[in-house]
Amino acid sequence: MVKKDNWFFGIFIGIIVPAIILGLLYLGFKFFGTPYQKDILLKTKNIPLISMFFNMIVFRYYMVNLKYDKTGRGILIMTIAYAILFFINI
Repeated sequence: MVKKDNWFFGIFIGIIVPAIILGLLYLGFKFFGTPYQKDILLKTKNIPLISMFFNMIVFRYYMVNLKYDKTGRGILIMTIAYAILFFINI
């Protein structure tokens, strides 16, 4: 991880991490198929919500381990924005 305490860097991380995870999940499900078609967690509409979870892992790393408050706040802002967009699009 890059060690930089900056709001814009936190927003950048908050955008990139879920986008990468989202792409990997869609790619994995495209090539391998969903393991459980009737499982509520693995439905296509819930994949963005699963990718937001990984944002919180990065958030915890920056807030607890590195004590970078500005970067953590940027990540949190983007996580909240993703959550709002997710619930608007349901």
